Amino acid sequence: MHGKYHVEITQTAEGDVDEIWTHISADSVENATRFVMQLEEKIGTLERMPQRCPAIPENKLLGTQYRHLILGDYRVIFRIEASTVFVLRIVQGNRLLDTSFFGEGGTAMPRKSR
Repeated sequence: MHGKYHVEITQTAEGDVDEIWTHISADSVENATRFVMQLEEKIGTLERMPQRCPAIPENKLLGTQYRHLILGDYRVIFRIEASTVFVLRIVQGNRLLDTSFFGEGGTAMPRKSR
């Protein structure tokens, strides 16, 4: 069993959070803020046993080994490299992913640590 993982949130995923907050805040700023706080807390749990999260169904199509963490209607898409978890995207759960979600080469650049 691996110890504690370092969680990196990509710039793309940060942009997703901003878009989610904007979308929810159109109805309620309070609900948007609460959801983003819950999302950040849930992402923080990836420091321990990120392998507990299932592989995404699109892996075969994308040729990747991504996993996802579900919160409400959203999926936190991430990959594990050694002792680092890279949060790549945060998308609505009903959206199937393709390579355009990750930019060139199917990856997103790290932005900030948790």
